[in-house]
Amino acid sequence: MQYHTKEMSNKVFIFDLDGVIVDTAKYHYLAWKNLANELGFEFTEKQNEQLKGVSRVRSLEILLNLGKVELSEDKKRTLLNEKNQEYLEYVHKMTSDEILPGIQVALNFLDDNNIKYALGSASKNAPLILKKVGLFDRFTAIVDGNDVSKAKPDPEVFLIAAKKLNKTPNYCIVIEDARAGIQAANNAQMTSVGIGDKKVLSQANYILDNTEMFTVDFIKKLIA
Repeated sequence: MQYHTKEMSNKVFIFDLDGVIVDTAKYHYLAWKNLANELGFEFTEKQNEQLKGVSRVRSLEILLNLGKVELSEDKKRTLLNEKNQEYLEYVHKMTSDEILPGIQVALNFLDDNNIKYALGSASKNAPLILKKVGLFDRFTAIVDGNDVSKAKPDPEVFLIAAKKLNKTPNYCIVIEDARAGIQAANNAQMTSVGIGDKKVLSQANYILDNTEMFTVDFIKKLIA
């Protein structure tokens, strides 16, 4: 169903990937957990929260800190590669069934109303994941870990996405599930929508418990 207003056509959306479009966080967790076990310590799901929205290199630093393990730069590079290979094995098995609830309906609504949207993710595997779940061609622009030099909460990823969408930040609405992502959106002076824990995402302009709450009615409210 089309829903046209002049204001509406001016707004654009920028989606994070993990925890917003799909949940690959579980695969990251399994790969990091196996790596920690290999290094001789436990890594819990609660500790894994610290890795959300963080680059691969920084994630390894946090993990090694937690395990009080010191390694050479060469060994770190080897482990990063090993972790990524295991993660990719999970990714290659992904299908459209892994798109989070409500997201297909939301994207259909945006498409029907010619509202552009981009991806803004720290993941270097973002294009592959989107291809696996059948969404790659739907996005006007894809900005991933290969395009940025600064990690969230630096706003770089979202500012590049805005540029690719030909919009200034005040017209951009960012959908995120990580504190660093919300901070990045706010630092870019964009509207931020957090999906997840209200305490963690307290700095967001809007907070939804889950992706199912990212409804057509909510989108209409955002762009009104």
